[in-house]
Amino acid sequence: MEIPNQYIKNIYRVSLVFLVILSLFFAVKLLAEFRSYNMMGSSGSNTITLSGHGEVQAVPDIANVYFTISKDAAIVKDAQDSVAVIEKKALELLKAKGVEDKDVKTANASFYPKYEYRQALCPRPLEGTPATGTLFCPGGKQVIIGYTASESITVKVRKIDDAGAIMQELGAVGVTDLNGPNFTIDKEDSLKAEARKKAIDDARVKAEVLANDLGVSLGRISTFSEGGSYGGPVYYAKSAALDNSVSPAPAPAQIPKGENTISSDVTITYEIK
Repeated sequence: MEIPNQYIKNIYRVSLVFLVILSLFFAVKLLAEFRSYNMMGSSGSNTITLSGHGEVQAVPDIANVYFTISKDAAIVKDAQDSVAVIEKKALELLKAKGVEDKDVKTANASFYPKYEYRQALCPRPLEGTPATGTLFCPGGKQVIIGYTASESITVKVRKIDDAGAIMQELGAVGVTDLNGPNFTIDKEDSLKAEARKKAIDDARVKAEVLANDLGVSLGRISTFSEGGSYGGPVYYAKSAALDNSVSPAPAPAQIPKGENTISSDVTITYEIK
């Protein structure tokens, strides 16, 4: 039995109308969701933003010491050998003080030429110059007169009360520059988390007070950001420019550690309703 063409056309028309209505329904629903998202997440009229601060004080348990060994010589190898002699003494000292190998690190090692500007003496005075005194010919040049070898080492002192004595004895073995100690905390993640929690609690309390004053209630958190710092007293020994003729000034055997401050600053945006 053949289906009439008019019947088929009617089915097509009904189907088309249904698809148009369905498309309009989903379009309206999508637009409503989009507007709702904008209202909840983007508009400043239905959110409040507060900042919070938290900090934790802790006594440092690590002292970082930094020193450099630098020596001059006519050739590179002699300069490097001189550095190696001082380095060996310094490493033996650190080992005797209980510093482990893993806590001693070479930060930099280098060598470079030393130059001097030289001009030749003129055999006779130049025209228009006095006939007396030392006369130099024009056209001097830079001349290599030797080499400097240098090595920088960082040390993590875990027996923090030994930092002063270690620095004093490092100065005695002939290091060129000695800096520190820089007091830090070895494992600070838990302290950072504690400071962050205090900052979040501080922001939440402020938000609750403000919401109460405005006669609204807090909703979900829309945005969150965090900043912070790690700081505290840092003590630096005077750099020791040492030579064989000058006795180095001793570093104090005990250096006050003080307290370090770990802080967190958060900014939280709450939806209000």
